[in-house]
Amino acid sequence: MSDQDVTVMQEGSSNTGKWILLLLAIVYVAASLYFLVDLRGQVSKITQDQAAAHKEIGQLTERMQAAEAEAETLGQQVGITKKELAERAKQLQASQRAAEERLAKEQKEQISAVSVKTDVGGVKTDVAETKSELAATKAKLESTVGDLGLQSGLIAKTRDDLEVLKHKGDRQYYEFTLLRGAKPQPVSTVSLQLKKIDPKRGKFTLNVTSDDKTIEKKDRNVNEPIQFYTGRDHMLYELVVWTLDKNKATGYVSTPKNAPVPVTATPTGSN
Repeated sequence: MSDQDVTVMQEGSSNTGKWILLLLAIVYVAASLYFLVDLRGQVSKITQDQAAAHKEIGQLTERMQAAEAEAETLGQQVGITKKELAERAKQLQASQRAAEERLAKEQKEQISAVSVKTDVGGVKTDVAETKSELAATKAKLESTVGDLGLQSGLIAKTRDDLEVLKHKGDRQYYEFTLLRGAKPQPVSTVSLQLKKIDPKRGKFTLNVTSDDKTIEKKDRNVNEPIQFYTGRDHMLYELVVWTLDKNKATGYVSTPKNAPVPVTATPTGSN
């Protein structure tokens, strides 16, 4: 090989090395730029996150301050309410003591009054007991609807009940006892005749003769108001049977206070 060829080969190797070094430099610079840009992006993102965090911290601080202000205001209001409640409690206690004192005074006065009344004698006590008995009996009386669908007055179911009605003086009352199969019996200004009787079922059938007309009241019940009109003024009479025996029925006829009275009859409700 000649010296010229060796020289050419050396120059080629030298150029190749230069290109390799240049290429490596370019790669290094590109990589450095890439990392630099990426680093700046990360720094920018961190800066933004920090700004957002500072903003949130500021908002939280404002909320905490507002909450503290509300808590302070609420505490002041609660303090005022407790004070008002304390004053109200004192007023209620004073009113309660006054009421207890007044009640005790009234009880003493009532006890004194009762003692004075008791010393008067036994007459007033008897009268009070009689009134109590009458009131108790009156409470047992009932008002119901009669067989004509009209509202009846108070109904007597026993002779004691009838005595109460007599004392009221609102109507006239004629007691009767009817025998089954007997002839019509005059009661007040009408006549009654017992036709059938069923003591077990508490039912009976009777005829009512008034103004020359006979009306059959069939299958009626004990203590049921039996109603009928009679007389020139078309007055409403009521009939009630309160007991049934084997062959007889006992009860009363109720007439208005201004109804005619037979000459031979005396109404048991007259005073």
